[in-house]
Amino acid sequence: MAALSVMTGGGSWFLALALGVTLLKCLLIPTYHSTDFEVHRNWLAITHSLPISQWYYEATSEWTLDYPPFFAWFEYALSHVAKYFDQEMLNVHNLNYSSSRTLLFQRFSVIFTDALFVYAVHECCKCVDGKKACKELTEKPKFILSVLLLWNFGLLIVDHIHFQYNGFLFGLMLLSIARLFQKRHMEGAFLFAVLLHFKHIYLYVAPAYGIYLLRSYCFTANKPDGSIRWNTFSFVRLISLGLTVFLVSALSLGPFLALPSIFCLWFKPQGPRGFLRCLILCALSSFMFGWHVHEKAILLAILPMSLLSVGKAGDASIFLILTTTGHYSLFPLLFTAPELPIKILLMLLFTIYSISSLKTLFRKEKPLFNWMETFYLLGLGPLEVFCEFVFPFTSWKLKYPFIPLLLTSVYCAVGITYAWFKLYVSVFTDPPVGKTKKQ
Repeated sequence: MAALSVMTGGGSWFLALALGVTLLKCLLIPTYHSTDFEVHRNWLAITHSLPISQWYYEATSEWTLDYPPFFAWFEYALSHVAKYFDQEMLNVHNLNYSSSRTLLFQRFSVIFTDALFVYAVHECCKCVDGKKACKELTEKPKFILSVLLLWNFGLLIVDHIHFQYNGFLFGLMLLSIARLFQKRHMEGAFLFAVLLHFKHIYLYVAPAYGIYLLRSYCFTANKPDGSIRWNTFSFVRLISLGLTVFLVSALSLGPFLALPSIFCLWFKPQGPRGFLRCLILCALSSFMFGWHVHEKAILLAILPMSLLSVGKAGDASIFLILTTTGHYSLFPLLFTAPELPIKILLMLLFTIYSISSLKTLFRKEKPLFNWMETFYLLGLGPLEVFCEFVFPFTSWKLKYPFIPLLLTSVYCAVGITYAWFKLYVSVFTDPPVGKTKKQ
């Protein structure tokens, strides 16, 4: 890190961070991969070998194509590069096919498409408040945010060990958020609409987008107290917005209309940061009701929360609790012995950096954790020791093999629920934009 402090010209420090994490991703190529590897190989084969009319009906493999059309076209585009690596991977009947060339292609396809994520992080860093005067590069909010996003532990293990394509999808979401911060509402709406057609899990946060765009884009001005100036409503903007995103977002608005965060987004406008807070709450709320259906969805809250963490000490505290427990909850995904030291080391490095950098950034304010929060987070250490190094040698292993997973799930649930509650409280306690400095 010290070497980076001299690389301040032309954003070369950002390039160094991006290249560094790319090299790490390359080192992870030989590691364990989950059944998702075969899922995406099969989708490559389906989209390459069959006509469009059969893509969503092909059932030779149990891993049928179940993502929206844009992702199917994404696999189709990849398949035309894959054929130069190993034509056999594109045979629909080659179930569980995994040659060395297939492994290299699929791993590198994830790394290559992460370029969009890197660009999105760069754009998000432009939105960070740079008013905090820091002489050292490593203490600047933009630098800290870049590390928290580019080197995110959860994204690394889910995409580059477990195997998925979350990087470029989160890139679309972060780029959409950045455009809203930059008041480029139509671009933000368009990018989110595109994202929905890549992966339907992002419908969870559609209510935040729908209400924010309606409130902040279709109404062109507020009263001095931040409430709605009803006569400023623009039908032209509503129609233009509806053409790009509203009809898609409306499909998921119904179940979320009762959420307090949506209520506050309309009646207590807090600008782009208020929208971001609401988006995270939508993601966390959906995650709480589907933890073991899609445990990796915690990243949908952790990555956007990174943007809030460098703005206020209270948000930094919530981020650290959420990210530490959320990342640890992903440990059961990597259950093979060779990956044990990798996941422990990577999480320790990311967590130690996150805590130390944010403590330095907010050193003039009160401590980020109280004694109870500190005690809870430190408890993750003994929990890991018991689950990985003590339990396997007990007589319980044969009779109760589920105990480590049970303990991990319950312990992490406490921290994630606590962070969820604290974030909800912040929605109601933060003053509206009209009563504070405009963000």
